[in-house]
Amino acid sequence: MSETREIVVLVDADACPVKEEIYAIAHRRRVRVVVVANAPIAVPRDPLIERIVVPAGLDVADDRIAEEAGPGRIVVTADVPLAGRAVKAGAVAIAPNGSVFDEASIGMAVAMRDLMTDLRSAGATTSGPKPFAPRDRSRFRSALDLAIVRLERAGFGTSAGGARPPG
Repeated sequence: MSETREIVVLVDADACPVKEEIYAIAHRRRVRVVVVANAPIAVPRDPLIERIVVPAGLDVADDRIAEEAGPGRIVVTADVPLAGRAVKAGAVAIAPNGSVFDEASIGMAVAMRDLMTDLRSAGATTSGPKPFAPRDRSRFRSALDLAIVRLERAGFGTSAGGARPPG
């Protein structure tokens, strides 16, 4: 990861239901967005939005996002292990439902994920995640805005004019 004081939103995009919300907030706040996916996806034509298509494979997109995670970065993902890697690197990690992962919550999230995986592999029928609701979008927008404000207060900046630094 290059040393920069720029705020960047890194999006685990393959199954992200809040991409439009991210684009709108990024445009309004002048924050750069890097969308990482295993297949080409449409992104707005905006100099603040970059699309990276990685080869198919287990954790390839996650590894690319984790490489870029660190202070001044906001990682949007529902993937708990990726969120844990991001938090460990110093990034802010936000789930599409607006839940913010931090040092305190990531351990519980990993434990719950592992428990549910063990139950399913033992043949238990689980209900799966709750359906994505409009209030989840609202919580996400608030969490992303708050994360940007906190990073700005910590001395990180936005992309004035949409120009990207080299690197």
